[in-house]
Amino acid sequence: MIITRTPLRVSFLGGGTDYPEHFRQHGGQTLGTTINKYSYVTVKRLVDLFEYSIRVSYSRTELVSSVDQIQHPAVRACLNFLNLDSGVEINYVGDLPARTGLGSSSSFTVGLLYALHTLKGELVDAQQLAAEAVYVEQELIGEQVGVQDQYICAYGGFTHVQCSRHGHINISPVPLRPERLSEFQSHLMLFYTGISRLAQEVVGEQLEHTKKGFLSQDLNQLSDLVNQGLDLFFSDQPMACFGELLHAGWVIKRNLSSKISSPKIDTWYMRARRAGAIGGKLLGAGGGGFLLLFAKPDAHSEIRHQLSELKQVPFYIENTGSQLWFYREAN
Repeated sequence: MIITRTPLRVSFLGGGTDYPEHFRQHGGQTLGTTINKYSYVTVKRLVDLFEYSIRVSYSRTELVSSVDQIQHPAVRACLNFLNLDSGVEINYVGDLPARTGLGSSSSFTVGLLYALHTLKGELVDAQQLAAEAVYVEQELIGEQVGVQDQYICAYGGFTHVQCSRHGHINISPVPLRPERLSEFQSHLMLFYTGISRLAQEVVGEQLEHTKKGFLSQDLNQLSDLVNQGLDLFFSDQPMACFGELLHAGWVIKRNLSSKISSPKIDTWYMRARRAGAIGGKLLGAGGGGFLLLFAKPDAHSEIRHQLSELKQVPFYIENTGSQLWFYREAN
């Protein structure tokens, strides 16, 4: 039996510039981190005693005789990619709901690839896992996704992702001093809106505009916010200034697509700002999912009161990427 544990991620700045439709022309970069919420993937050999040869369990259970019969696109693509056609059982459990902007799809893909490579007796590192996850999602499944999720989930930690015009992805840890990181963490609040959505449904309009060059200026401004964020971290500026960068990103991102926000979400954000939030963002493509807010700790109580209909999710920044959590040879 093999179990992998892969963290979910929170993206702070630069989201949207990590899509090839943009960075292949202009370059791009993002700033994000993994958090202590995870995807768990269990893989083991399936004995040849059942009427089916592949068992896949997630929010539903699939019992099939061939890979092509699998409905879950990532499972089907990963098995085909690694030439595993039968005799395997796959189980998935996530700490938080899927389709909510925390990179759960990429976290799952990275963790599944790690488990399947291990099943085949193959060693794999974070760079390979991330690159393969991007290939599976973009090329084999045909999803409209960027590249930051796969790399941040595979590597882990507070991470600066740079995307060159030539397609090279560079990963750099952000080495914050412990006291600076603790101060940063103390300003963060995460709320679940209860709205689940497919990222592709939200980002389609944005990518069409990106391809036509309509959003280049906005996306370049989002990329520049990453530079400003990094400068702030390694300066003596008050940490509250990071919230202003998040708010600037919020204003810019609302121009990218009509589907990024909604009147309900705008109202929540406005109420949070009036209660003391300096800035914030919808995680992932937007349209729902998790709302991240940045506020001085003494304002947190009033923000919780003003957003009492939303569920706050406690979390902390962690430093591990995808891990082989358990391994035992079959008897």
